[in-house]
Amino acid sequence: MLLRSQFPSLRPRRKPGEAIQRNETGLLRRYAPRNDTVMDPNSPLLFFDSGVGGLSVLAPTRALLPQAPIVYAADSAGFPYGTKSEAELAERVPALLGRLVERFRPRLAVIACNTASTIALDHARAALDLPIVGTVPAIKPAAEMSKTRVIGVLGTEATVRQPYVDKLAAKFAADCTIIRHGSAELVALAEAKLAGEAIELAAVEAAVEPLRQAEGIDTVVLACTHFPLLADELGAALPGVRFVDGGPGIARRIAHLTSGHAWPGAPTGVAVFTGDLPAQSLATALKTYGLTDILRF
Repeated sequence: MLLRSQFPSLRPRRKPGEAIQRNETGLLRRYAPRNDTVMDPNSPLLFFDSGVGGLSVLAPTRALLPQAPIVYAADSAGFPYGTKSEAELAERVPALLGRLVERFRPRLAVIACNTASTIALDHARAALDLPIVGTVPAIKPAAEMSKTRVIGVLGTEATVRQPYVDKLAAKFAADCTIIRHGSAELVALAEAKLAGEAIELAAVEAAVEPLRQAEGIDTVVLACTHFPLLADELGAALPGVRFVDGGPGIARRIAHLTSGHAWPGAPTGVAVFTGDLPAQSLATALKTYGLTDILRF
């Protein structure tokens, strides 16, 4: 169980007229009074991922909310998440998010990473006092789309083995055959592509070979936010297959949660990295997403 006492920066600080309540897990949560709702227009949306995969969520959000100030946080010091243990991520993600929230004071946080969301979303929501939007495999729309009822779930090894995926499959795709495949190689390829490196189709084909061999598969859930960055390569490696990812739906959810909010006159974008700063080629690519300032966190 993740407790606020583990992270002093996350302990609730009571203000006059503010109620302290316990949620269903017994953890303390802070509820601001109703009249404390004025939002600073410059308060950003915080996107969080292990690397650059969350840009596939940021892009459709930018399209819906072009004036929104953005802080994009890449936990490059902890990259990749897909090979880490559940216990490690359940502790690391809320702790790092807590530090980011203290530093940037966002109006909303987005865990733009399937692995982090399926493991640590509940922990983060219990520890932090702001809306947190998670990213989960888009099995429901895939099931609605599939004609053959054979669906692939392509993610990291950590994501595809999560019980959360079992629950989604049982709830929304009970009549479907679900073929899961985890690939760390695709994550690395997506990072390399955004940094300007040429991607060999043969490498992508090898990374998805179990899905290439699956009989009757017509729909694949991209259950890692890195993978939409390889949309062209995946389309060539799996011809005739339709791909579904959660980015557009998450963007709509963010727009709904911030409906009526005030935004600054001009958008801003900051990318922060917990590890080394990116090479110039990646920094240039980040600017195409509106992330013009790059910081070490």
